[in-house]
Amino acid sequence: MGSPAVQGPQEDGPVRNAVFLDRDGTINREVNYLSTAGKLKVFKSSVEGLRLLKEEGYLLVVITNQSGVARGMFDEKTVDTLNAELNRRVGFLIDAFVCCTHHPDFTGTCDCRKPSPGMLLSAAKTHGIDLKRSWMVGDKVSDIEAGVRAGCKTALVLTGYGRKEREKLAAKKIIPDIIAGNLASFARKVKMGWPGTT
Repeated sequence: MGSPAVQGPQEDGPVRNAVFLDRDGTINREVNYLSTAGKLKVFKSSVEGLRLLKEEGYLLVVITNQSGVARGMFDEKTVDTLNAELNRRVGFLIDAFVCCTHHPDFTGTCDCRKPSPGMLLSAAKTHGIDLKRSWMVGDKVSDIEAGVRAGCKTALVLTGYGRKEREKLAAKKIIPDIIAGNLASFARKVKMGWPGTT
């Protein structure tokens, strides 16, 4: 089984609360197999959302499936470069990136590819995160399922695939704690003390 690639400092200290964030379709526009900075388009609402969450004291950790590596479409260095560029564009508000570069058809099964919770569990161990007091935010069923399996609160954003995926969640009887139009809307709900956010 493969292990997730973790980017960011490892810290010892008190347990922290985090917001785990899907990348493509949540922070930036969904592009199939994003591999160039020229196609990286950050949602304007994302910068506000990340800033508000940071003000609330959350550690911000991006959790992303990048199967393009397993498919041979680009390499891990490309993923790292795009993550660094994304962080630059949002004002370096993101504390860490955790990436799964596997795909079952090409690399066999792993415990990190969402909807498996492996990336969240790895980040929690690395950064001392209290999963029960943390959030997983994304635009896909797999994001919400990963959050539920890790024991986090969950939020579906309606950017990216969010609107279509909302119907799939309903069919599977999975109910996110929050449904929000975008990352800024989610952050405002958390900041206002939306039920279950403390």
